[in-house]
Amino acid sequence: MPECRTCGGALTEVYDFGRQPLSDAFLEPDKLEGEFFYRLAVGMCGACTMVQLMEEVPRDKMFHEDYPYYSSGSEVMRKHFEHTARDFLDTELTGPDPFIVEIGSNDGVMLKAIADAGVKHLGVDPSGAVTERARSKGIRTRTAFFEESEALAVVAAEGNADVIFAANTICHIPYLDSIFRGVAALLKPNGIFVFEDPYLGDIVERASFDQIYDEHFYLFTARAVRNMARRFGLELVDVEHFGVHGGEVRYTIARQGAREPKPAVEELLAEEDARGLAQLSTLEEFGLRVTAIKDDLVTLLTKLRDEGKRVVAYGATAKSATVANLCGLGPDLVEFVCDITPQKQNRVTPGSHIPVRGPEAFRDPYPDYALLFAWNHADEILAKEQEFRRNGGKWILYVPDVHTV
Repeated sequence: MPECRTCGGALTEVYDFGRQPLSDAFLEPDKLEGEFFYRLAVGMCGACTMVQLMEEVPRDKMFHEDYPYYSSGSEVMRKHFEHTARDFLDTELTGPDPFIVEIGSNDGVMLKAIADAGVKHLGVDPSGAVTERARSKGIRTRTAFFEESEALAVVAAEGNADVIFAANTICHIPYLDSIFRGVAALLKPNGIFVFEDPYLGDIVERASFDQIYDEHFYLFTARAVRNMARRFGLELVDVEHFGVHGGEVRYTIARQGAREPKPAVEELLAEEDARGLAQLSTLEEFGLRVTAIKDDLVTLLTKLRDEGKRVVAYGATAKSATVANLCGLGPDLVEFVCDITPQKQNRVTPGSHIPVRGPEAFRDPYPDYALLFAWNHADEILAKEQEFRRNGGKWILYVPDVHTV
């Protein structure tokens, strides 16, 4: 029986999404041969309740020199990270010679405000392309995977950190034992490790199954995070829920005994128990909803095609790979995907091979329907694309169910 990647307990599989490609591997149309695929399935550990993928994709296949995601691409996310930086500057980075380390710092959107304030900082990210962009902004960055050995190297070169931060990164890393050993080595005695990632409670509530893909190895809950932290002499001391990225929780971890856990921790644990987030039956019900959404989406897109309607997709997101490949979507149902990321344009989507074009293609001319792959940025996108609806266009969404607006 497969074992939990964090505690060694038995894993029970709850849903199989079938054969999937690397979610961020946008290929040139004439270079499709040898495309990498793996089996995407999710399971739960009976011992520590951690929800995770059943199979691990090698990290160097996912996060590499050409990794195409930039955190600064969304105005909503830029504001979110700027607020995060200001909060750290006002609370945790006020002592003598404060120091913050960010894991998965990407193009430095959060650390830019820290750097501008003259505070000592360091980003750690494995993608050379994004770290080079960060350095061009004056942000100190190491191009590396964060793990215990890298943490020890940072301590030797820079000293211990007041804050270690990560956003949409820790859930990507199967080897959490090395991460937490590194955190324990790098933190000052009263320092904090703060990370935010997609929250299993939101995924289950909204049936946002596209949050499950190769890069999201773990789907965290407060209980699973607390269980993990305690194995390394650490304690979950605060939680905060955010609406960004389709629903995330920010976890704050400190050394055991260093800080008193806030009431929000026990409140969220009690809420999780009431919702059954540690029960297999809850995830099995979630799987049934996923199948229903898949069937409804394929039925709708097939109907629109047969009626001669033009359908394009909006946002060549990593998570859209799960939707497109689970549903068997291709250029016959979705003409193309428009996206603002130059590195994705003039390529095709992973596995489904739908052409990716720039945002100008969306308006030349407008389609009849737009499938919103980037649904977690719906408010921002719909406000930006009001002319599409004024021209009679309709958006297709599939979270929490298939519907048009």
